[in-house]
Amino acid sequence: MKRILVIGAMLAACFSNGVSAQEVRTVPKVDLAKYVGVWYEIARFPNRFQEQCTGNVTAQYRKRSDGDIDVINRCKQKDASTDEAIGRARVADPATNARLKVRFAPDWLGWIPFVWADYWIIDLADDYSYAVVGEPSREYLWVLSRSPVLPDATYDAIVNRATEQGFDTSKLKKTQQDH
Repeated sequence: MKRILVIGAMLAACFSNGVSAQEVRTVPKVDLAKYVGVWYEIARFPNRFQEQCTGNVTAQYRKRSDGDIDVINRCKQKDASTDEAIGRARVADPATNARLKVRFAPDWLGWIPFVWADYWIIDLADDYSYAVVGEPSREYLWVLSRSPVLPDATYDAIVNRATEQGFDTSKLKKTQQDH
């Protein structure tokens, strides 16, 4: 009986908030013509591929003639130099354009599925002035803006919505922007 109670308590703990068990929701529709352009990183979850980035992080998206999107990520590094990573994104959900796959591996490796990462647009301003990008495991999260500064009230509302989707927003680190 004691074992059943312990198992029941463990299961209840796993499903009690219900948020982490639900799928991450994307926005209903993204107009890629409005989405392309330059975005400033306002905050992100720490990750291994941006460890050297100390600030001035931007992402530039350009529509390609084949329907894919060129991705150019830049940041100031710890040694004050600028790092640039060039990648490619493709639409994974044509019904909404809110789920993309992104890769930074060379073109000749593009046929390998695991080089493509999920890029889900989970929050987006009506005027495309900010966007929030996450993915299904909730391991990564980025808050992006068309300007280097986002009003505190807007940022707080974004963080609250990401928290409601089960992201541990206490891990968000604001990005220094000197632009």
